[in-house]
Amino acid sequence: MAPLIDVRNLTKTYRLGEVTVRALRGVTLTIERGSFVAVMGPSGSGKSTFMNLLGCLDRPTSGRYLLDGVPVESLDRDQLAEIRNRKIGFIFQTFNLLSRMTALENAELPLLYTSGEGVDGAALARRMLAAVGLGGREQSLPSQLSGGQQQRVAIARALINRPEILLADEPTGQLDTQTGAEIMEIFVRLNRERGITILLVTHSDEIAAYAERVIGFRDGRVVSDTLAGTPAASGPRGMRAGPAPAEARR
Repeated sequence: MAPLIDVRNLTKTYRLGEVTVRALRGVTLTIERGSFVAVMGPSGSGKSTFMNLLGCLDRPTSGRYLLDGVPVESLDRDQLAEIRNRKIGFIFQTFNLLSRMTALENAELPLLYTSGEGVDGAALARRMLAAVGLGGREQSLPSQLSGGQQQRVAIARALINRPEILLADEPTGQLDTQTGAEIMEIFVRLNRERGITILLVTHSDEIAAYAERVIGFRDGRVVSDTLAGTPAASGPRGMRAGPAPAEARR
């Protein structure tokens, strides 16, 4: 089976006034279905640019990006939007919840941008909220929820369209250590039990240790790529490497 993500010699160059910024300088890698991958690197290393390209939020300057065998760089704007809505869920450091909408309404929001005919959006949103431990808080506004609870709503929102991939940019960056660990356990469960491919950007070695694979970026290039259980990537996942067995992901 072909990898879910296949990136070949990917580059991204920006123009900032008279300055040329080479954010990515020939990145080549593959990511298998059902993987849990952490992307690390200092500020300006290219990791966020890389995630934006994987999420079809931006286009590469050159190189190839095959998502489930589809050459993403050749798609038009509408096709990119369809892929984002159908295959990818996004989770951000700042939660990005609408303050005047309840947890249920925030979780249901992505269905407004997809063909949700025949779908009971409220019932589906309730199931997603229950899956992240927020059953009973459906009518709460973001201001009535803790930071960890708001991030759980954001995860439920990302899951509503049943994506194959979750892209998380510093998802625990605004949370305390204990709450961050609880959020990471949700990601681990989604990966193991549902087989969702998860890629997260983090500065934290502790958070990266939940992943099966840790990819290091510096100066727009991949400088390290290690599996769980090796000295550079040991932690809560223990010695487990590679995607969860199929029977554990049903």
